[in-house]
Amino acid sequence: MRLKMLCAALAGATVLVAACGSGGDDTPAAVTPTKNVLFFLGDGMGITTLTAARIYHVGEDGELTIDQLPETAFVHTYSADGQVTDSAPSMSAYMTGVKMNNEVIAMSAETVATDASGAPYHTRYDSTCPAGNGTPAETLLEQMKAAGYGTGVVTTTRITHATPAATYSHVCHRDAENTIAAALVPGGAGYNAKLGDGVDVILGGGTSYFMPKEDGGTRNDKRNLIDELKAKSYSYAADKAAFDKLPVDGSRIVGLFTKSHMAYDLDRDPAKEPSLAEMTLKAIDVLSAKKKGFFLMVEGGRIDHALHATNARRALQDTVAFDAAIAAALTRMQALDPGLKNTLVVVTADHDHALQMNGYAARTGKTEPGKPGVLGLVNNYVNGKPSTDVDGNPYTILGFGNGPRRLATRGPIDAASLEGTDFLQEAVVPLSSETHGGGDVFLGAQGLGAENFSGVLTNNEVFGLIKKSIGL
Repeated sequence: MRLKMLCAALAGATVLVAACGSGGDDTPAAVTPTKNVLFFLGDGMGITTLTAARIYHVGEDGELTIDQLPETAFVHTYSADGQVTDSAPSMSAYMTGVKMNNEVIAMSAETVATDASGAPYHTRYDSTCPAGNGTPAETLLEQMKAAGYGTGVVTTTRITHATPAATYSHVCHRDAENTIAAALVPGGAGYNAKLGDGVDVILGGGTSYFMPKEDGGTRNDKRNLIDELKAKSYSYAADKAAFDKLPVDGSRIVGLFTKSHMAYDLDRDPAKEPSLAEMTLKAIDVLSAKKKGFFLMVEGGRIDHALHATNARRALQDTVAFDAAIAAALTRMQALDPGLKNTLVVVTADHDHALQMNGYAARTGKTEPGKPGVLGLVNNYVNGKPSTDVDGNPYTILGFGNGPRRLATRGPIDAASLEGTDFLQEAVVPLSSETHGGGDVFLGAQGLGAENFSGVLTNNEVFGLIKKSIGL
């Protein structure tokens, strides 16, 4: 009787899993979840990158979809042992609520980034945590899977890369990508049993970590995980044509379109690889067909890689592609859930980069053929003439604090080359690869519980706010 009264009292509340029978007795029965969480992560998408991408795409007066999200916050991203984080602990903090050490994925705070032998850093690809080196930290995807939700992971990187891996696996070092891949195969050795019958939607790159060395992959155990996924009733796509034919009836799908990361959006062949927006819509269609709530993580992962290369154009174009995926998702979810009354959308980044905007440039407007815009030279806002350094040489609006293009002697810059896809912005400190930065990142939210996201947060606090928003 008490249980019946409690169920009646909660009938109008947000209840995700309840012990309320549907009949006349007190037999416990699970309530089908009705809430949706879409978590968008722009890898390396610091505030300078966002600003530059806005100017690049729509000019100084324009707005990206991200700019229009009604609730906003700043996020501190430092890790347990680093002032500047890498992707693994930052995404893990979002997904588990735990601050952990650099290179660690979804483990307890004291876990040290080691391989199976206990040696620091990587025995690449294959690794398990040494005994006594931390314990798994349960992820948001795992918790929502246990509560009956559908689940999906979409990325433009390898599906085993740090950000997507932090939703479904637990390793002491992010480079253990063979181990991470095995966590996705239901019933196989190394499977993460917390995933139940499996992640419903898996879309990205990285077939190498699913294939044995004998077939051109990286696996040392002779397993073909793609064949194993097919045997577990996953529909599989390796190219755009097959992707278009993947079922959207609620059955499980996997698409792995490249051996490693997917192409930068600027270089992508649309006949071979789907866009991030297309993958996002496919995931929503599959998950919504299940007629229950779902969790979907979408990563614009190659923003980060272009920034490491100090290739601003590719980074900004991938940011625009990421923004397009958000726009497409909001439109689709508004059709499925008008007003987003049962849907929370969160958009953020895992860390900053060393990108900077130089000088007192006149407004440029958006980038278009013959007009490099924010990718161009600093022309002074007073007279429109090129600004120069102490030696009389021009310089670009965008530059990096460190990276591979450190000029021994500065000189004239060919303005026409600034529009080239391979142009690398100048760096102050010479390094083989540009580093992350430690600045705060932007967070935007819309829909169910979005008002919980405001002010200044740490990345691990976001985990609890998502759960609060949907009543998990």
